[in-house]
Amino acid sequence: MTDSIYRFKSADNYIISDDLMVTANIAIAMNKPLLVKGEPGTGKTALAEAIARSLDMDLIVWSIKSTTKAQDGLYQYDVVRRLYDSELGNEGVEDISRYIKLGKIGEAFTSDRQCVLLIDEIDKADLEFPNDLLWELDRMEFYIPETDETIKAKNPPVVVITSNAEKELPDAFLRRCAFHFIEFPDQSMMRDIILAHYPDIEESLISQVLDAFFYVREYFDLKKKPSTSELLDWIKALRLSGLPTDSLRQDMPLAGFLLKKDEDLEQFRNTYGGLR
Repeated sequence: MTDSIYRFKSADNYIISDDLMVTANIAIAMNKPLLVKGEPGTGKTALAEAIARSLDMDLIVWSIKSTTKAQDGLYQYDVVRRLYDSELGNEGVEDISRYIKLGKIGEAFTSDRQCVLLIDEIDKADLEFPNDLLWELDRMEFYIPETDETIKAKNPPVVVITSNAEKELPDAFLRRCAFHFIEFPDQSMMRDIILAHYPDIEESLISQVLDAFFYVREYFDLKKKPSTSELLDWIKALRLSGLPTDSLRQDMPLAGFLLKKDEDLEQFRNTYGGLR
């Protein structure tokens, strides 16, 4: 990959695999949305944040919910407010543009400088949601019929789309994206991640938490396996607590920082006879 294409580089406390870095840079060079999948806590959202920092761009985040519609990301026409202003005799009611509010895609398209647009957890919306965005993301424009105006991207944003793989996305949408599945970090990469966040951590504590953490993920049938962010929180809690950390796998202190489901904590209580 040439230097002109290799724009995004891992920095600060975000550790990234070489494969993902290459994929991200090619997606940026090709002006293709980058779709990243993986279980929660694998750094999907943090990727967009890291790209924005690395390229010195603003980050615009569109967090998707089950009720989110594609239209929400483009613009909203506040017809109720216009009617209210009309009834009160307020000036400027004839100017419909006053009642048009751009959504996150609209904000990204009208930004004076290139930005990173994160469409976070797209699989939370209904099945038609991704297809409803095909034209806008392909052409980098959308039409507002109320004002007879086409909004074209001044500087096409770097688009990062995340999915927790809770449901399949439409084939037509997938064809238009660069894709990368973020594997859960192995022990070597997780060690690098820990050191990036806690550079002064004791080697003995790293060894203990890695041993206990991967033991829990591998040998317990959990409803929700602990993620990277929960491991980092657990380390911070252990360091603040002053509790002994020389036998973490056997004692599992402060397990509530790792496990967030009642069933999982109950399983641990049955195994360990009570948790601190």
